[in-house]
Amino acid sequence: MASTTTTGPLDGLRVIDCSGMISGGFATCQLADFGADVIMVEHPDHPDPLREWPPFEDDVSLWWKSIGRNKRCVTLDLSTEEGAALLHELVEDADLFFENFRPGTLERWNIDPPSLHEVNSELIIVRLSGYGQTGPRSTKPGFGTVAEGISGWAHANGYPDRGPLLPPISLADLTAAQFAVQSAMFALFERDIGHGGSGDGQVIDVSLYEPLFRLFIGDVEAFEFKDKVRERTGNRHPNAAPRNIFETEDGHITLSASSQSIFENVMQAIDRPDLISDPRFSTNENRVENAEALDRIIEEWTRQRTTARALEEMETADAIVGPVHTISDIFEDEQYRARNDIIEVDDSDFGSLKTHAPIPKFSRTPGSVRHTGPSHGKDNREVYCEELDLPTETFEQLVTENVI
Repeated sequence: MASTTTTGPLDGLRVIDCSGMISGGFATCQLADFGADVIMVEHPDHPDPLREWPPFEDDVSLWWKSIGRNKRCVTLDLSTEEGAALLHELVEDADLFFENFRPGTLERWNIDPPSLHEVNSELIIVRLSGYGQTGPRSTKPGFGTVAEGISGWAHANGYPDRGPLLPPISLADLTAAQFAVQSAMFALFERDIGHGGSGDGQVIDVSLYEPLFRLFIGDVEAFEFKDKVRERTGNRHPNAAPRNIFETEDGHITLSASSQSIFENVMQAIDRPDLISDPRFSTNENRVENAEALDRIIEEWTRQRTTARALEEMETADAIVGPVHTISDIFEDEQYRARNDIIEVDDSDFGSLKTHAPIPKFSRTPGSVRHTGPSHGKDNREVYCEELDLPTETFEQLVTENVI
C-alpha cells in the first residue's frame, strides 16, 4: 500500500501549483511523487477540469486520482483582492510556483511575477502556456492539440498515403511537463548551488509547442542545408532500417535494428544471412532506401510464427524485439511485475487503487505515492488556519464570500 511518509529527494521543497489541466498538473505530480509538498490551488466554483474527465468510478474521475496524487488541495479565488493577498502569503516560504493561465491573466489579478518576488525573492516561477509569454501568438489560448500541429509533430506522424495524425495521448502537455520539471530543477541548482548559489529566483517560460519542436533533432540543420522537410513514414524510421511493427500468426512484434551488428543478427534469425551482403541492404543508408523490400522479407518470416515463437527465435539470435502490449498485457507482464511498475495504494474513495509507480527508480531516496488525488478543497483548513494562522472567524467569512 501507499507510503505515509515523505522520503524522496525533494523532501522539504514547497510548491504552490496554480496550474491545473495536464501540463502543470503532471509536472507537479512528478515533483510530489519525489517528496515535494505540492499545494494545489483551485477555484472554489470551478475545480480543475481533469476532475471531470472520464473514466469515472462512482462519479470520481480516475484521471484525477492519478494526476492529483500526493498533492494537498485548497480552493481560492485568485481574481479577488482577498484571494490575491492569500496567494502572496502562500508563496512567502515556497520554492516553486506553477501557473498556466493565459498570458496577462496574473498581471490583471495583481499576482504577476514582480509582485510575487516582492514577497519572496527566491521564488522560481514556472509559467506554462500554449505559445509562451512572448510573440504574436502569446495571448491566444492554446491546448496541446494545437501545439502538436504547430510543432511539426502531427505533420510528421502517420503514413505517407494518409493525412497528418495526432497522438492518442496528450503528448504536447506531457512533454511540456517534463521540460517544466527539468527547468525548475536547473533553476533550483543555480539558486542554491551553482557558482556558490545566486540566492535569486527567476521566471521560466514554458510553451506547449517548443518542447515537441525540440525533439526533432537535426531537422533545423537539415532544412537549412538541404531544404529537407520531414515527411510521414508510418512505423519506419527515416534514419534507420529495419524498424517497424511486424505481423505474426496471432499478433504483432516490434523490431529495430539501427546498428549493423543487430541487422546481421536479424538476418541470422530469419535464416537469410545472404542478405547481409546484398547491395540493397549492406549499409544502413541502403536499407533505409530499400526499407519496404526488407520489411516484406522479414514479415514473410514473422507471419509463419506465433508472437511467442518469433520473439524467442529473434532473441536467441540477439535481435532487439518486443511484443505490442495493451494495458491488459501490461498487467500480466513479468518485466512490469519484477520492477513493481504498477502499485496498489490506499484510496479514500475506493479503499485501494492500482496506479503507476513513481519513475525513475532511486537507490536511496525513491519516490512514493502517499495518497491519490484528494477531494476539492480537502486541505483548506489545514493550510489556511494551521499554516498561515488565518483566524477561524476570518476563514469562515472568506468561505461564505466564496473567496475560499
